[in-house]
Amino acid sequence: MMRTLSSTFPSVKRSFPNPNLPKLSSPPPSYANSSAKSKSGSWCVYLILATNHPIKTYVGVTTNFSRRLKEHNGELRGGAKASRAGRPWVCACLIRGFTDRSEACVFESKWKAFSRRGTRKKQDEEVDDPSLALLQHRQAALNKVRASLDCNHLKFKWHLNPL
Repeated sequence: MMRTLSSTFPSVKRSFPNPNLPKLSSPPPSYANSSAKSKSGSWCVYLILATNHPIKTYVGVTTNFSRRLKEHNGELRGGAKASRAGRPWVCACLIRGFTDRSEACVFESKWKAFSRRGTRKKQDEEVDDPSLALLQHRQAALNKVRASLDCNHLKFKWHLNPL
């Protein structure tokens, strides 16, 4: 037996279950494993730098930085679409010690927001090393994040010196 939901939405509502749809008694595997993953590894926020044109930076969050960097560089499947150009990427800064994904994502979001708001050197100004200017810009934004959040429990490690 079939009936329409309404005259505005003439979709058909089935009164009997569809035998072709799988029956789920437990949550899908992607949900079941997500909580286990967050407990097994600590969350970190990272800054990577493109080594090829166009020179740019990327800020992200992960529990496994070495795997994530391989994804960005195309060695493994995955990685952000925004990081396809500029490969290979190198680690510029790694921040560890976040208690959970939520804390790491808030930190990442603030870092990106302060980076967007901050002033950069104008295009017409001559810059010897564009990657150095980008790293200095990200470091200035990071300093603003550190001033706005409690970061005493975090470990900051710069792999590329922006000074």
